[in-house]
Amino acid sequence: MIQTYYQALSKITKILSLRLDLESCLKAIVAHIEDVVSWDKVEITLFLSELDAFQFYAVESKFGDPLLRADSLVHRKGSGIGWVYENREPLIRGNLRKNQLFVEDYSYCKEGLARMVSLPLLVGDKCLGTFNIGCVEAGEASVEELDFLSQIATILGLLVSNELAYEQLDGVDRDLQAKNSMSAHVAKEPLESTGGMIGQSKALKKVQSLAQVVAHTDSSVLITGETGTGKELLARYVHSISPRSRRPFVAINCAGLPSGLVESELFGHEKGAFTGADELKLGRFELANGGTLFLDEIGEMPPNAQAKLLRVLEDGKVDRVGGKESIPVDVRIIAATNSDLKGAISGNRFRIDLFYRLHGFPIILPPLRDRPTDIPLLAQYFLDKICAKFKLSCTEIHGDALERLMQYSWPGNVRELQNVIQRAAILSESTVLDVDDSHFCSLQAPVPPSVSSSSGHTLREVEKNKILEALEQVNWRIDGEHGAAKLVGLNSSTFRSRLKKLGIQRRSKV
Repeated sequence: MIQTYYQALSKITKILSLRLDLESCLKAIVAHIEDVVSWDKVEITLFLSELDAFQFYAVESKFGDPLLRADSLVHRKGSGIGWVYENREPLIRGNLRKNQLFVEDYSYCKEGLARMVSLPLLVGDKCLGTFNIGCVEAGEASVEELDFLSQIATILGLLVSNELAYEQLDGVDRDLQAKNSMSAHVAKEPLESTGGMIGQSKALKKVQSLAQVVAHTDSSVLITGETGTGKELLARYVHSISPRSRRPFVAINCAGLPSGLVESELFGHEKGAFTGADELKLGRFELANGGTLFLDEIGEMPPNAQAKLLRVLEDGKVDRVGGKESIPVDVRIIAATNSDLKGAISGNRFRIDLFYRLHGFPIILPPLRDRPTDIPLLAQYFLDKICAKFKLSCTEIHGDALERLMQYSWPGNVRELQNVIQRAAILSESTVLDVDDSHFCSLQAPVPPSVSSSSGHTLREVEKNKILEALEQVNWRIDGEHGAAKLVGLNSSTFRSRLKKLGIQRRSKV
């Protein structure tokens, strides 16, 4: 056993000299782990302090489609890997089928795993994340197995530290193939991976990460934000990555419901239940059974309907108008509003008990003015989409027009931006899009490009902020598949030129 132990460690150590990226390195390492420890799933998770959660960075599984896969997120609180992170000690769950003590244990059990060993990835006193190894067979880990896995965790900790701290040069050739424009990067990015929400700002990334965290639960979600920020788009994204994705997504605007037909629309009615009810009608709850019901503008729902909605959420049953029996429904609720629900509660216009039912997992969508670095990306995306639809000739946006767009406060948010780009594109007689005051529909006049806005977001500052965000996101790594240059859609040489021109330098650590 001891000889096998050291042979496996020797082979794993040699892998380090190959200078592979972390995912490839894990693939190579797990081939030798089984010489000592049986496994069916191996994971590396990294702690994201801004989300207080762990991201599954690299996953190797013998299962076809594991529930917890690369890019999945698990909150620190209540999780086993959170316990490992806080205590800096290994955690062994020997029988997941019998005891499911932590939030991720339910997913492991559904995948077929019976044992999970989690170890901290330590570099000095700092814990970067965890190394998890699971098996379909229950049982405790032996002292030799745990010692071996601890050695592997030490090696992986160093690999993770290097992955986050140093530039990877093996991806330069791929970077040179990238188009030298931010808009081209956005056009190529698969929208299904981001829920159709365009942008690279921290504010938007946080929203997407929260959506990924809650999607795999059945918790109710309350999305708040100004009009035009994309609340229904976010709701559809949550549904699309949830276990309910193959079931219906049904949306209803509570503000548009006729006061006398609210119950009929939500809960359905029997034939002959009232004048004009000529046939049986299924309500939105029944139509969404097994899926997701999106209640838009929930703050505008009439008080009498609020009470009946609360009862359905508590009992899981609906009563059709004119019906005699309750009908069980299994529906995940996502509600949205741009109004002040707390103010409505104070004014007795919204039930406080319904508020707490809907407020299971709140997500706040930031207004467009709080994510100015996303405006050029959104504007180019809308321009490409509109020109393709109407067969227009515009291909790019003038620099002065971009600065005008970024200095505007966008009270109508993304929806207003789309309308402005559409009007400007239809009226444009050039291949380069310009934007003037006539293209804006808001009562608020846009700020001319020559005048600084109160927020101080000039085109140069926005570009600098975007590059800094990208660098911080990848810990100042420039090259490679996961480098900052790739993230913003530039090749490495152009990216370095922009750093020099903008005066961006990495501050030395104290």
